[in-house]
Amino acid sequence: MPSTVFYRQFERNNSAKGVSAHTTTYCPGCGHGLAQKFLAEAIEELGVKDRTVLISPVGCSVFSYYYFDVGNSQAAHGRAPAVGLGHKTANPESIVVCYQGDGDLASIGLAEIISTAQLGIPLTVIFINNAIYGMTGGQMAPTTLLGQPTSTTPDGRTSLAGGPLRMAELIADLDGPVFVERVALFNNKQRIHAKRAIKRALELQVNGVGFAFIEVLSECPLYLALEPEDAEAWVRDRMVPVFPLGIKKDITTGDHFPEIPVPTFDAAKLLEVLGAQVERPQRCSTEFPSHLDPEDVSIKLAGAGGDGAQLAATVLARAAINEGFDSTDIPSYGPQSRGGTSYADVHIARREVLSPAVAHPHVLVAFNAPSLTKFGPTVRRGGYIVYDSSLVTELDFEPQDDVKLVPVPLARIAKELGSEIVKNIVALGVLQHATRLLPTESILRALGATLQGKPDRMALDMAAYEAGANFKA
Repeated sequence: MPSTVFYRQFERNNSAKGVSAHTTTYCPGCGHGLAQKFLAEAIEELGVKDRTVLISPVGCSVFSYYYFDVGNSQAAHGRAPAVGLGHKTANPESIVVCYQGDGDLASIGLAEIISTAQLGIPLTVIFINNAIYGMTGGQMAPTTLLGQPTSTTPDGRTSLAGGPLRMAELIADLDGPVFVERVALFNNKQRIHAKRAIKRALELQVNGVGFAFIEVLSECPLYLALEPEDAEAWVRDRMVPVFPLGIKKDITTGDHFPEIPVPTFDAAKLLEVLGAQVERPQRCSTEFPSHLDPEDVSIKLAGAGGDGAQLAATVLARAAINEGFDSTDIPSYGPQSRGGTSYADVHIARREVLSPAVAHPHVLVAFNAPSLTKFGPTVRRGGYIVYDSSLVTELDFEPQDDVKLVPVPLARIAKELGSEIVKNIVALGVLQHATRLLPTESILRALGATLQGKPDRMALDMAAYEAGANFKA
């Protein structure tokens, strides 16, 4: 009888009808199907379906959330243990399963699995070892055997690439884990062992005992270029001698992991810890800047590292939130903190920001020529481009129709005020005057809150803002 832990049909196909509604992304003969079947059965037998959270990162199992009718989180490549740790500590009653492949866990996520395993917090990790990067093109994985051809070692892995990592032994040698076992899937006897091991690892978490790690030797007929039965024989004859099966660690009869304290989500306590403002700020205007967009205004501020784009963006986002709007501020620093590309994306939404990125801004503030050249063409029709005419004398692109150009010598004005560092505040004054994005009082109040630890800067910043707002070409 099919497990109720699986969805009755898989919605990953648009039609989700007939056979396509019941097929996975796994290749014929792949071991993922069996391993996930055993996991689903264990979840059902232990009665923890409604408490389970499955973490699937990048790899062949990336679409597991289409198959498992449990809580699901998608993690970045290799980061499943870190995401799982967050779930477990936020909700200690949850049953967290990290389901990962060898490239994901043993290479990209090696730091995450080592640190999480050493911590020993009750989690269950199912590690599928098929000795190859299966989803991304058949490259050599940390578990690839010596002599095994891959797309990046066409003549076979040599000792110059190092030997394969034995993850079960490595994890077992840490202090944190309580149970580590390596199993396989190449015949019925091994499948029975695999099913028992996966259930036991899950049960240890249910009982709060500690961290359990199950390594599953799995067939990958596609990259071995073998029929499924021959792939099973390859695992038995080639992998098992390198990765011996069996229990590598079992200290489950000792003390249980200490009880994880349930975190508090009390809003007042959280605000106190953060040192956040508790009083509702006074609003300077109740009107959304709908003359720029009816629902969501996007701004991009860009320049060289140190130009102050990040600070200006923070001030705008804070001012917008004080006005009762939803707002996001996403920084991007580039490869260098000073002298490299630096920009920030800001959204100000009447109700809710749906995506924090800004591909086509309503307003661009460019502090240097490269930023203007790169982002100027992306400004949408009817938008604004504020740029530093101290550094840019002519445009090397054609703006969209109706885009309003606002050239202001930001650096020169700031220098005349005594410090070129405030050219970003000059830009805020120019921005408000040109676009009427937010009330001046709101921007200045947000600026003061942002610079709380620098009272000596405020007089200069006020002068810079006024200079930008009053500038006339």
